[in-house]
Amino acid sequence: MMSADILHPDKMRPAREGLAAEVWREVYAAAEEAAQQEPRLSGMLDDVVLSRNSLCNAVAVRLARKLSRHDIGRDELEPLIRTTLRKSPLTLDCIAADLRAVLERDAACNSLLEPLLFFKGFLALTTQRISHLLWADGRHLLALLFQSLSSEVFAIDIHPAAQIGCGIFMDHGTGIVIGETAIIENDVSMLHEVTLGGTGKLKGGARHPIVRSGVLIGAGAKILGRIEIGEGAKIAASSVVLQNVCPHTTVAGVPAVVVGSPEVDVPAMYMQQCLGRA
Repeated sequence: MMSADILHPDKMRPAREGLAAEVWREVYAAAEEAAQQEPRLSGMLDDVVLSRNSLCNAVAVRLARKLSRHDIGRDELEPLIRTTLRKSPLTLDCIAADLRAVLERDAACNSLLEPLLFFKGFLALTTQRISHLLWADGRHLLALLFQSLSSEVFAIDIHPAAQIGCGIFMDHGTGIVIGETAIIENDVSMLHEVTLGGTGKLKGGARHPIVRSGVLIGAGAKILGRIEIGEGAKIAASSVVLQNVCPHTTVAGVPAVVVGSPEVDVPAMYMQQCLGRA
C-alpha cells in the first residue's frame, strides 16, 4: 500500500488559488470590530492589521513583532519576511488555508484574527513556511535562524527543509518537533508534543515520516523513521509508531498497533479523539 517518497503537487497546495485575498478581508473586518470592543488593543491591531493592505504585510508585521531579538531586529525581519512571501503567492494561500483550518477545527477559535495574533501553532507553522522558502533559495543559515527563533519563542521545532502542505492545524502546539526530511500533505491535524522524528545519523537520506492527507495525530504521539501514515488515518494520543499505518486505520499503544478505523473519512477535520470503530 505504501508509495514512493514522491509528493503529488496537488497534495501540497490549497484547494483554490487567491484564498489569501478572501481571508484577508475577513481578518480586516474582525480587526475593525475588535478595535471597537477592546480599545486597549487598538495600537497592536492598527500596527498588525488595520494599517496594512494585505495578508502578506500583516503576517510580516506579526512575525517580526514576535521573533525580533538582539540577533535580528524587527526593522530587518519585517521587510525580509514580506519580500520572501511576495515571491510565493502559493505560500500565502497556504497560510490562508492554515488560518481557515484553525477556525474550522478549533472549538476555542472564534475568528480568523485570533490565530494570526495569538495562536502559536499557527505562528510557528507560518515561520517554518518562511524558513522553507529561504532554505529552498539556498539561504540555509538564515533559514536556521528562523527555526531557532521559532523554537525559542513558540516551543515548536520544525526544520526548514520539512515539506508541509496546506490547511495544517497544530492545536496548542507546545513541544511539536518535525524533522528535516518529514513530509506532511494537506489537511493534517496534530496536537501538542507530537514528534515526527528520524532514526539513525546518516546524512542525506530520508529518515523522517510521511504523513498523508487528512490524518489526525493525537497529543504526545511519536512517529519515528521513514514510515508512511496513510491517508485518513488516526494516531491515538501518546502512541509510538514505528511501522507504516494503512489508510483509514486507527493505531494506538507503545508500540502502536491497529485498534480499528476512524468513524469518518477525514479524521483531521473532526478532531474526535476516540479510537473509532473496532
